Amino acid sequence: MKAIVLSAGRGERMMPLTKDTPKPLIKVHDKTLIEHSIDTLKNAGITDVIINIAYLGEQIQAYLGNGAKFGINIKYSIEQNALETAGGIIQALPLLGNAPFIVINSDILCDYDLSTLALPDNSLAHLLLIDNPEHNLNGDFSLTGNKITLPNTQTYTFSGVGFYHPDFFQSHLHNDGKLPLSALFKEAINNRQLTGEYYLGYWQDIGTPERLESVNNNPKIS
Repeated sequence: MKAIVLSAGRGERMMPLTKDTPKPLIKVHDKTLIEHSIDTLKNAGITDVIINIAYLGEQIQAYLGNGAKFGINIKYSIEQNALETAGGIIQALPLLGNAPFIVINSDILCDYDLSTLALPDNSLAHLLLIDNPEHNLNGDFSLTGNKITLPNTQTYTFSGVGFYHPDFFQSHLHNDGKLPLSALFKEAINNRQLTGEYYLGYWQDIGTPERLESVNNNPKIS
């Protein structure tokens, strides 16, 4: 199994910390955010990792290299300008191959066992959903069984962790610009091809300096 760690964004909400440092290289307890993602993948036995880069991407390449010192194999998908989530994944598809793959944001901490991810029947993408954090109280989606639907009475937040079949991106393969995942999610919901599961374990989005400080002040998190 392969995975892609999304690492191309500017980290605008993390300014001024990201003025000269890409967000994936910001440290939580003396370990960069992207190393936390790498550890999560390694713990699941996933060692073939693609990293998409744009903003200050040369720093990420210089820090991680080919991944050997971290016990993984890294290939890079270099974007001249950040293509957003779906656009970046589409550009990286030749590196990801024909089998389902994991996508994980580089700015989250999560102790979910990625080796358990699977695609249910008739699903092209399977998302990990969590309780709505304070910064997203309205949530993103609802669940009916394992089918993801548009928000209704009970909502959950997309964690930034998902398992995708390459065919999920089939109708947008000729896209050569910015494309958010939200557009593809809506299509998949309409076709009843988007599934998910609710996760009650540890998860944290390190999206702002305040959240970073909060996590770094918590000795239970390493």
